[in-house]
Amino acid sequence: MLPELHSILNLLEGGLSQLKVLVIGDIMLDRYIHGEVERISPEAPVPVIRHAQRYERAGGAANVAMNLAGLGCQTFLAGLWGSDAEQTELAAILDRANIDTIGVVSSSLPTISKTRIVGRMQQLLRLDIESRDPVPAAEAQRLQERATELVTKVHAVILSDYAKGALTRSLCEAVIRSARNAGIPVFVDPKTPDFSKYSGATTVCPNLGELSTATGIPSHHTEELLNAGRALVAEHDFKFLTVTMSEKGITVLRAPSAGEPGIYHSPARAREVFDVSGAGDTVIATLTASVAGGLKVETAVELANLAAGIVVSKVGTVPIAAHELVAVLTPSSGLTAGEKILDLDRLKLRVAEWRSSGETIVFTNGCFDLLHVGHITLLEDCHRFGSKLVLGLNSDASVCRLKGPTRPIVSERERARVMAALAAVDAVVLFEEDTPLELIRALKPNVLVKGGDYTIDTVVGHEDVVASGGRVEIVPTVEGFSTTNIVKKLTANPAVSEETQN
Repeated sequence: MLPELHSILNLLEGGLSQLKVLVIGDIMLDRYIHGEVERISPEAPVPVIRHAQRYERAGGAANVAMNLAGLGCQTFLAGLWGSDAEQTELAAILDRANIDTIGVVSSSLPTISKTRIVGRMQQLLRLDIESRDPVPAAEAQRLQERATELVTKVHAVILSDYAKGALTRSLCEAVIRSARNAGIPVFVDPKTPDFSKYSGATTVCPNLGELSTATGIPSHHTEELLNAGRALVAEHDFKFLTVTMSEKGITVLRAPSAGEPGIYHSPARAREVFDVSGAGDTVIATLTASVAGGLKVETAVELANLAAGIVVSKVGTVPIAAHELVAVLTPSSGLTAGEKILDLDRLKLRVAEWRSSGETIVFTNGCFDLLHVGHITLLEDCHRFGSKLVLGLNSDASVCRLKGPTRPIVSERERARVMAALAAVDAVVLFEEDTPLELIRALKPNVLVKGGDYTIDTVVGHEDVVASGGRVEIVPTVEGFSTTNIVKKLTANPAVSEETQN
């Protein structure tokens, strides 16, 4: 389980929506052409691919922005693009993701694009379109002015450097200086071996190969390389260095005299790897959002590692989404009872995230005053119908109206915590009304479950669930078990009642 899990979930389920992040860097369009390879060309010894599918993705700094938008951040993008068909396609992708491109400057150079030809999940060829000419001075100056103007309007800045010309030394220095003066963190994904270009940044995030190039130490000399990385932290006034180490995970390096642990390592989360394209973009986006959102660096790195593990299991450049992280972080066995008790607004977000990840949402409700075997059987039955169980729990006032002035015996806070502690329950929400109708309408569960002698037509909320494409399931009660019977036994036997109270 990740540290600060409660804070992480609060952040993913709404906190990041208040966070503004600016991405500055080399903007690209990634194009994919998929097909089937069935023969070799008679014209040359090359495979013939029969076209089946084509799609476009945001690439480079634009993919970093897409990851931030997927996490729920308010995202701003600054960079260069041309006046061509690739720009039109890329602008449409960013617009659909609600990414603000106010910082992007129109250039006389073409929009950078990478076209990948893929057959049977194997990349056969990549075609790059970009100019080798330097960015015209006037365009570079215009980009620097727009970028520095935006810095003080956001909570964090990412410099996404693909060494294509957008991030000049002058721009990097101006942005970092402006950000430091305003107390705004700057995160850098480097592609140049001279890290002095990024001096004063909060962190630089090289992979092992990039760190090896920057230090001159072979990447397989891991211990020596990481020690050299720690020296770079002090030399260039970084707060820490974040080294992505492929299948080995992510390592945080601090200067020897930083007064904190010099090295923190987060092992990779084991997943089947289909495509590593864009994994570094996901790491820096998640790291930035997490740290800017108030998480500790170590926790942010763990979350970034988890996000990277999700995206490498997909084909192509695909950004992370908050609901994917929430789905991984919220298995019943991985949450404490307190983390499962949610108000309706938080619950609606979590249910939406579960549903986006393909989970089947089951809902049941009740007073659950004095937990007994009948309750347990009902909850276990509920899990036969789906993968996530939401429990609607009557509040104390609601129980009192339904059961009489002597009930509930156990308060709503205690009942909620007991129910949330059960492995079968994924979320608990209290409701004040006599019935859970409004709750059912808000959540739109896939399956509504009720125990007892009901028929589908007599279950509250059945019409709404069926109308939204769901179904209702009736499960039999366990004979002889009810809270009312338990209360009668306690009342009839004062000795047992007194022992229970003690």
